[in-house]
Amino acid sequence: MNIPPITSIDNALFIYYTHSELGNKEIIALFGRISSATVVRLKKAVKDEIARREMFSYGMYKVNTAVAFSVWGIDVFDLETRRQKLKELSL
Repeated sequence: MNIPPITSIDNALFIYYTHSELGNKEIIALFGRISSATVVRLKKAVKDEIARREMFSYGMYKVNTAVAFSVWGIDVFDLETRRQKLKELSL
């Protein structure tokens, strides 16, 4: 699956830590300007994984944040490490 790039490390971490589930609004905020078809495709991949794990979502149109980041290959630990390095370098 072709995953679009995140808009920023800070934004991705903010979304990860402030939302237990992601809806269209959060997904668009995470990836920036993406089509509604891309949002649907991204959510479907996560919903398939959620079903495989026999989990459920609280919101009918939302997906679990931790599972979504995993499916989309977004490594939170790596993002935190990069963010810390950027702070150390004053960038």
